[in-house]
Amino acid sequence: MSDALRSYYLQELGIETWETRTREPANNSLQALAAEVASCVRCPLHKTRTQTVFARGNPKAKLLIIGEAPGFYEDKQGLPFVGKAGGLLNKMLASIGLAEEDVYIVNVLKCRPPENRDPHAEEIKQCSTYLSQQITAVDPQLILAVGRFAGQSLLNQPLPLNKMRNKIHQYQGKPILVSYHPAYLLRNPADKKKAFADLTIVKNLLNPGL
Repeated sequence: MSDALRSYYLQELGIETWETRTREPANNSLQALAAEVASCVRCPLHKTRTQTVFARGNPKAKLLIIGEAPGFYEDKQGLPFVGKAGGLLNKMLASIGLAEEDVYIVNVLKCRPPENRDPHAEEIKQCSTYLSQQITAVDPQLILAVGRFAGQSLLNQPLPLNKMRNKIHQYQGKPILVSYHPAYLLRNPADKKKAFADLTIVKNLLNPGL
């Protein structure tokens, strides 16, 4: 008896049949989430944004990079890390052999705070479910949080950055490293050596034994 005929007879008898459901592809779930984010009015930042900033890169990447909030250029282009800080981030990734197709890049906040001020606690709270869904959909092998607010948001602890660095943390069962934000490194180039040390750990965790 064919599956179709079997289902017909079972339906006629009033017997509910079970169907195996496949997991929604990451691209589809992320597209739906991006559309939801684009219409978000959860906090006052929607009143001052040009557009939301969702992500860039490869949603199937092993490495997920999480920054803090969009800046001026990100707000204009709708992509994270496209200004000077983004240029430095690209160079930092290239230093360990990674290109854009090897990473997926997001921010804790999806809207730019006015004048690039620090994110407020309530703004982070309202955006946290979006970030959590992005992490679930991408399912990365490793998360790199850049900047104090990104680290604090994921770890849910008000720690200074130097207390979060040089440790492997966990979020949703995923290992996390916390490092300097590229915008900070532009202002404090002396700490680039420390950032490169963090990236070396990233490289070793992504490619153990190499």
